[in-house]
Order: sequence, then C-alpha cells, then structure tokens
Amino acid sequence: MSPARIIILAVALVAGLGAALLVQRPSQAPEPAKIEAAPTVPVLVAASDIPIGNTVSAADLRWLDWPLASVPTGIIRKDEAPEAEQEITGQVARYAILGAEPIRREKLIKTDGTGFLSAVLPSGKRAVAISTDNRGANTAGGFILPNDRADVVSTWRDETSGKSEAYVSETILYNIRVLAVGQNVQERNGEKVVVGETATLEVDPAQVAILAQSQKAGTLSLALRSLKDAGETAPPAQADNSMTLVRYGVTSKSVKP
Repeated sequence: MSPARIIILAVALVAGLGAALLVQRPSQAPEPAKIEAAPTVPVLVAASDIPIGNTVSAADLRWLDWPLASVPTGIIRKDEAPEAEQEITGQVARYAILGAEPIRREKLIKTDGTGFLSAVLPSGKRAVAISTDNRGANTAGGFILPNDRADVVSTWRDETSGKSEAYVSETILYNIRVLAVGQNVQERNGEKVVVGETATLEVDPAQVAILAQSQKAGTLSLALRSLKDAGETAPPAQADNSMTLVRYGVTSKSVKP
C-alpha cells in the first residue's frame, strides 16, 4: 500500500473517532438566568366595592402586596401604619372606592356620629333640599344624578300681566352641585335614572335665602350642565337685561327695570 493511502486512511480514522466522541458526549444546556423577585410591601386596599356614604367595616379591607418601587404617594403601607385597619374601620366613604383600590385617607371621613351629608359637606357650604317633579319633568327628564352640576331655574306666575296664564322663568343659580336626588346620594346598582321628589343642592350661605324665596314664590327646575361646563360659575353673557315670559305657550322677552 502506498504511503498516500495510508495517510488518507489514518486521517479518516481519526475523524471518525472524533465524531463518535462528540456524539457520545452529553450536551450541556445553558443554565437559566436567575430572576430575583422585586421587593414588595403590603398596602391597604378595599376588599370589595365601598359605595359612597357607607361605613367601612373590617371585612371591607385587606392587605395586598405591592411592588415597592411603584407604591403611589399617599396610600397606606403596613410598614408605616400597621394599625391602619383599626383606624379606618368605622369611617365613612366620602367617595366611591372600587375593589382592590388602594385606600387613601382623603377619601374617608370620621363622622363622630353626625349625618353623612354634614360630614362630607365642604366648610362654608350649605345643603338645601328643593321640591321637584317626581316624574322627572323638573330634573332633566330624571337623568340628573348625585354629583352632577346643574343650573336652577325659577318659574312663577306674572301677577302684573293681568292674565292668569302668564309665567316668568329665570335662571337664579348657576353651576350648583347636586348632592342627592330623593334619598339617593349615588348611582345605585348601575341605575342610570334616579327619580325623587326632592333634590339636595350644595350652595353658599347667601344662596340659601334665594332658593327658599324662589321655592315659595313658584316652582324650581334643574337644568343639567355638561361636564365641560362644570368649571364655569359665571352666568352666560346676554344681549339684554331681560327675562323669559311664557304666555299661553308663546315665549317672549320682558325687560327688567
């Protein structure tokens, strides 16, 4: 056998032995990277929905682990307030709180045995109830809900006209917050229409007498405001100083003196 063939056979034999060794050698899978869990801290959340005006019980609260790096400012942490459950129990919800929502102290209030409305009424404000049409005719068809904003329209009989069917309408208050409709202080069970014979309004002390006099002189109606207009407190500009008169279904203007 020639030397060249011997060299080729030797190279082939070595290559075959190397391939066999590679096949028999067990493959080593890379070790998975170790992922360390982000640190958490227990925060106080609502165990279920807490409607506005409800007294918070111990069953309404629970601790939930929250990523420490993303804890919002103002929520209650167990490492900062371990006795928070006892502190919160018995307080009244000023606003509706959803299940699993972190508890904030500004959404709760201590009533000290007082009524809910007096507890949540801002300082310097008064709550006044006015009579409305229980069919909803005087409350935007019944679609005004608690916490909506509305204008108050007064309608009374014009005694100076000499006609029994002459009425005058005028907007007397603008952008007034509706605290309650009937006995409801919030939307109940997904109800989109709240009908009641009274509407409780949040007004300034000076506006209390205006409502009382207007209610005695005639009837009051609520005109629902758009959410986009909720920040406007001044009445819209008018071209003249006039009131709307309605006589026999015909609308006209009467200029004020």
